[in-house]
Amino acid sequence: MSTQIRVLIVDDHEMVREGLMAMLRSEPDFEVVGQTGYGEAVADLVEANRPDVVLLDARLPDISGVEVCRRLKVTHPQVAVVILTTYTDIELVEECLQAGARGYVVKDVERFSLKESIRAVSRGQAVLAPQVAGQIIDRMRARHPDKGRPAGLNASQVAILRLISRGHSNREIAADVHLSENTVKTHIQEIFRKLGVRNRVEAAILAGKSGWL
Repeated sequence: MSTQIRVLIVDDHEMVREGLMAMLRSEPDFEVVGQTGYGEAVADLVEANRPDVVLLDARLPDISGVEVCRRLKVTHPQVAVVILTTYTDIELVEECLQAGARGYVVKDVERFSLKESIRAVSRGQAVLAPQVAGQIIDRMRARHPDKGRPAGLNASQVAILRLISRGHSNREIAADVHLSENTVKTHIQEIFRKLGVRNRVEAAILAGKSGWL
């Protein structure tokens, strides 16, 4: 039997919390272990309930989601934080990633995509909403001059890296490059190894920073 993914929900709107709880409880691999509308309550809830993933709104009535994220990075670095928000402001995205968030998802995301995002971060992967991925890459590219093609990547891997940077899932990448999902997964692991990164967000940021895309 597979281990359940323990999720803590942090959002200041009760209806949003109830909707998220109902959605996640319908899946056998999720367990909602707590919920709150206040950032200051998160530390005690994490300590008491030991979630694997915290779904965290960026805007809370007491302290910001960014500050909650920073604190969790120090006190519970093993907990994966997914920012779930309506905001696509690029400065906020960068703040959240720098604070230690492993995912940034916009609230209009389809339920299937949100569930897959939670599963992905629980496996140690990173998730960046397509609505903000392009902006992150553009900003990184503007800050750094073009340094040419990434060394060691073949043409297929460069194409896959571009799609990763745009926030595409493995399934979407496979359809675009006409390869199986397993082959795409193998390519992505090789891309991470060659670039010396651990996840999709790091790969996308490095690619943008280096002017490869």
